[in-house]
Amino acid sequence: MQTGEDIQGLRKIIDFTRLISLSILSIHFYISCYAAFQHWHWTAEITNRMILNISKTGLFVGMLKPKLAALLLLFITLIGAKGKKDEKIRKDTIAMYIGAGLLLYSISVLCFYLNATATIIAISYIGITSLGYLLILTGGGRLSRLLKLNLQNDIFNTENETFPQEERLLENEYSVNLPAKYNLKGKVRNSWINFINPFRGLLVVGTPGAGKSYFVIRHVIDQHLKKGFSMFIYDFKFDDLTKIAYNKLEKYQKNYKVKPKFYLINFDDLSRTHRCNPLDPQSMDDITDATEASRTILLGLNREWIKKQGDFFVESPINFLTAIIWYLRKYENGRYCTLPHVIELMQADYEELFPILKEQEEIKVLINPFISAFQNKAKEQLEGQVASAKISLARLSSPQLYYVLSGNDFTLDINNPKEPKIVCMGNNPQKLQTYGAVLSLYISRVIKLANRKNQLKSSLVFDEFPTIYFNNIDSLIATARSNKVATTLGIQDYSQLKKDYGREQAEVIMNIVGNIISGQVTGDTAKQLSERVGKIMQERNSVSINNSDTSISKSTQLDYAVPASKISGLSSGTFVGMVADNPDEKIELKVFHSDIQNDHAAIKAEEDGYEPVPLIDNVTALDIQENYLMIKADIQNLINTEISILRKRKVAETTEPVNRESKDENNGETNGVAMSI
Repeated sequence: MQTGEDIQGLRKIIDFTRLISLSILSIHFYISCYAAFQHWHWTAEITNRMILNISKTGLFVGMLKPKLAALLLLFITLIGAKGKKDEKIRKDTIAMYIGAGLLLYSISVLCFYLNATATIIAISYIGITSLGYLLILTGGGRLSRLLKLNLQNDIFNTENETFPQEERLLENEYSVNLPAKYNLKGKVRNSWINFINPFRGLLVVGTPGAGKSYFVIRHVIDQHLKKGFSMFIYDFKFDDLTKIAYNKLEKYQKNYKVKPKFYLINFDDLSRTHRCNPLDPQSMDDITDATEASRTILLGLNREWIKKQGDFFVESPINFLTAIIWYLRKYENGRYCTLPHVIELMQADYEELFPILKEQEEIKVLINPFISAFQNKAKEQLEGQVASAKISLARLSSPQLYYVLSGNDFTLDINNPKEPKIVCMGNNPQKLQTYGAVLSLYISRVIKLANRKNQLKSSLVFDEFPTIYFNNIDSLIATARSNKVATTLGIQDYSQLKKDYGREQAEVIMNIVGNIISGQVTGDTAKQLSERVGKIMQERNSVSINNSDTSISKSTQLDYAVPASKISGLSSGTFVGMVADNPDEKIELKVFHSDIQNDHAAIKAEEDGYEPVPLIDNVTALDIQENYLMIKADIQNLINTEISILRKRKVAETTEPVNRESKDENNGETNGVAMSI
């Protein structure tokens, strides 16, 4: 125990040892500079006799032994010294004192080689040696006062927030593996980010420039095509991801049992697009498919309706559009069941439209409220119910859109084992409101067809996911795992998702995915990610300095492994996140905070060798216009034909009672004649 008596005893021992050191050095000066001392009359017979006896021990033979002995005893006293800690004392100052002292203490012997009197030599030698001794003593004393715990070295707590990460490459037939480097207590180590179960959903988050596409999504496309996945890609900035997919497919097509076909949907360059009908009648089994399609396209066109689902003036247009779609699905076995035909039929006058729709038994329930409003002359209510749908869909009345949406170059069952497909759909940021709604409809149909049993493994990649609307994306992630459907969602921020999908849906999407990787994000997104990554045990050091003593305390406590402030300042290519594992492939170190390693030179060389997206067909403006006019003519012919049939039926119904009455009269006359006879 460090009692006061122990401390006093230690000080006495140190003082006594230092006194011995000084005594040895003083005797050494007396012996080596005896001529000068004799000249100064500082010698005495008794002193000479005592020093002569001491010198017989052999310690004072030569110049080296006594100086080393004095220096050794000085070091011993410095080791036991204890001074008040001072955070202002620096190591380089201590090193300078001790270094200069040792140098002077050692080279002072050169004074005996001076061509001078004994007095000058003695004064020089004693002065230089004493100065060196005092410098060593000063430096050593400061060393005991040095605050060894420097709290300013790691001002951002960087080393304290490092933690072990997965360094093994864990690969299977579905995984996406990203090489990375991470920091562990100041040492850079190699690691792997192993998304071994992509079917549990992968959320890629990051502000513009964080590296979502370059560091993550391109590797998802590359590795999944290499492993034989069918694929759907929503390419927001067409054709960045499309070009990667096209060239990677050419490279890996030998890995497929059945070679997949490559299809494009692009509304800007119609020479580089296939045509596809998202309302393909063969894929619409019942009226619920029509309901889902109408909900997707109207909510995609009117994002503010997403938060108002269930309201009368939101559900009414959806029901009306559902009735139109299902009528065309049943009419002549779906001959005109395309979105352009739906848009044109919806624009028909109520006097012609309602009687036609009423003929379809399955949609009577849907259109009865509209017919009642029309018959009761409640035009304001009717317009409120229907006009919002007509106005919204009128934005899609474009010859270019009609051309793409009315064709049948391929179907949307991308993971059909007999006919696998790689489908890329491009958007245009400048025409987001228009194209986004149509692409949402495509995506809705793709997901419904992909999420079935006994199909090929498939990968759905959505870059800038909030720019399109897909209802019940959470159900896809929750149920598609067993059907081998891997979903990758790229978003910029939680607030963006909340704005476009509403708070509840956004929270579900953020929380349901099993794999998450995030670059730089701020605000609530950073806080959520920090909480999701969790806490680690960190050291805490505190120093208390007062007039008499310095106390240092160390403790450990749980704190966030990656604070929100650090996530807000991540560099491009640095990512934080968590991976999901499988029951038979456990990963204990799921959390990561690392720099993904891309071979930039190799990627640049590869991209320079990419072939451009192929030309599909030479489409002229005349072809587009003819298709546009043909669709309008189809609907006009349908209306004319059905109205003509209804009129003939009405005439037949009105003439039938007259004929029946005349027959009854004739029968009466006959009976009368018969009776008279």
